[in-house]
Amino acid sequence: MEIIETDIPDLLIIKNRLFNDARGYFTEAYNKREFERYGIHIDFVQDNRSKSSYGVVRGLHFQLNPQSQTKLVSCVVGKVYDVAVDIRQGSPTFGRWFGVELSEENNLQFLIPQGFAHGFSVLSETAVFSYKCDNFYAPDLEGGISYDDPALNIDWHLPEEHIIRSEKDTHHPLLKDVKTNFVYQK
Repeated sequence: MEIIETDIPDLLIIKNRLFNDARGYFTEAYNKREFERYGIHIDFVQDNRSKSSYGVVRGLHFQLNPQSQTKLVSCVVGKVYDVAVDIRQGSPTFGRWFGVELSEENNLQFLIPQGFAHGFSVLSETAVFSYKCDNFYAPDLEGGISYDDPALNIDWHLPEEHIIRSEKDTHHPLLKDVKTNFVYQK
């Protein structure tokens, strides 16, 4: 396992070893001991999967305290562009985002801590996306930010006319109008 730091502290890319042969491949997607060896101590409690078609943009989503979620995400089929936005009040990187392409080919994972909004766009015909979460889903504490907030100016790597969103995602406010209870901790 290799840990790749991003330009936003606490957002990490995880590169797992991939063993290929004539039969296909094998990878260890998660190993608690390996994570702890790198100083990452997370108690994951829920795994989720979604399947989406080309052009789908899911997000930007978050869950407020006390049920905020750290997510370990990956794309197990297809290809997505995954984005995390720092929404921790007082953070030196508040309002900044980082994106990474996740695919079955590159076998990367993205570790997104509590206090970040998260979303992804589907770049392949279909994609199966996997989320490991450290808190259970709490619909009464979920929130969102508009995927096309001009202050964020996120490039979703899709033509605008191909973007497909859920009805719920069309009603998210801009970041400047979002109320959160995330506070940056050094």
